Amino acid sequence: MVKETPLQGCFLLTPQVFEDERGSFTESFNQERFKEMTGVDCEFVQDNQSVSRKGVLRGLHFQTGKHAQAKLIRVVSGSVLDVVVDCRKESPTFGHQYSVVLDDKTHQQLYIPKGFAHGFLTLSETAIFCYKCDEYYHKESESGIIYNDPTLAIDWQFPMDQLIISDKDKQLPTFDELFR
Repeated sequence: MVKETPLQGCFLLTPQVFEDERGSFTESFNQERFKEMTGVDCEFVQDNQSVSRKGVLRGLHFQTGKHAQAKLIRVVSGSVLDVVVDCRKESPTFGHQYSVVLDDKTHQQLYIPKGFAHGFLTLSETAIFCYKCDEYYHKESESGIIYNDPTLAIDWQFPMDQLIISDKDKQLPTFDELFR
């Protein structure tokens, strides 16, 4: 099942999970079915995985220019609050955000188009987070928005004084510094 989020071109996918006495089976990605359900024709070239403990906030990250990345994300183990922000100036949802809890129970995935900032906060004791990218990582194209941006006012649904954030992410610019 596929549902377009309130952000144009961003989709929440719920795969079919087959369970029996042995456990479960889920087809996590099928290129033809993905294109048929979303209308998006992209070729993923890189898979990434991170392991984080409770309270770790990663983001809000994106790559710029010709190295901008579309992503298909999922949680293999645990749960996270996933947040995306539309940074496409020409988009009717520019500056809007969407958040969803992704976990290993529902197996939901989020397709994030190019031009979106992305971040997540680990809600479980640990989480294994995986994502496919349609462009390779390119250090010089890295950018991001500070997690506590006053314009976006993201509700991370977690005590702010308990967040674990990298020094690099604490130095990111605001949304207005980048886009206004």
